[in-house]
Amino acid sequence: MPADIREHGGRHYAVRFHYALPDDAWAVELSEAAPVPEGRPGAGTLLPGPAFLVAYVPDEDPRREPTVHVHGHDEHAVPYPIMRWFMTGVADQVARCRTAARDGDEEAGTP
Repeated sequence: MPADIREHGGRHYAVRFHYALPDDAWAVELSEAAPVPEGRPGAGTLLPGPAFLVAYVPDEDPRREPTVHVHGHDEHAVPYPIMRWFMTGVADQVARCRTAARDGDEEAGTP
């Protein structure tokens, strides 16, 4: 699953989107990104690490509120520009899911 990578203050961060089937929601994950070690395929590229923030955006029931979960046993300081970037991705996903749900309701004849 591809990720968007952004650098801030010499550190790299990743945002990735995937569908979390058990939650019936899209997951938007924020993690630090690290280079693939030398000698491995894709060496030199950056890959997302374990997520420390995950937003779940329900896509089938717009009455369910999106939530943000904090993960991990380590403390993470998230720079404000990175948090805004992550939350912009979450807000965009919320808008897409609500538009799709509304369009689906209109097609089904539900107001």
